[in-house]
Amino acid sequence: MNYFISTLLEGEMASDFATKVLPVLRYVLFAIIIASAIVMIITTIMQSTDNNNGMDAFTGVKQESYYAQNKGASRDSILKRITIAMAVIILVCILTFFITELIAGIK
Repeated sequence: MNYFISTLLEGEMASDFATKVLPVLRYVLFAIIIASAIVMIITTIMQSTDNNNGMDAFTGVKQESYYAQNKGASRDSILKRITIAMAVIILVCILTFFITELIAGIK
C-alpha cells in the first residue's frame, strides 16, 4: 500500500502536495471535528431523559398517546439523528486526518 501511494505521489507533485495541500487539509479537518463535537455535545445535552428507568415493563403501563405513536417526528428523534450524523462526520474526518498524516509521513 505504501509503495502504491509513494509511486502515485512521486516527484514535484508529491512535494507540493505534501507541503502545501496536506497541512491546510488537516487544519480544515480539525476545524470540522471541533465544530461537529460542539454540535454533538449540545444536541446530546438538549435530549430529554426518560425518568421511569424501564419500570413500564414491571407495571405494564403502555403509552398509546399521539406523541408516543409519532415519536419519529418529535424533537428528541431529530436531536438523536443530528447526534448520530455528527458522530459519523467526526469518524470520517478523524480517519481522513490520519490518512493524510500517513501520506505526509511517506514523503
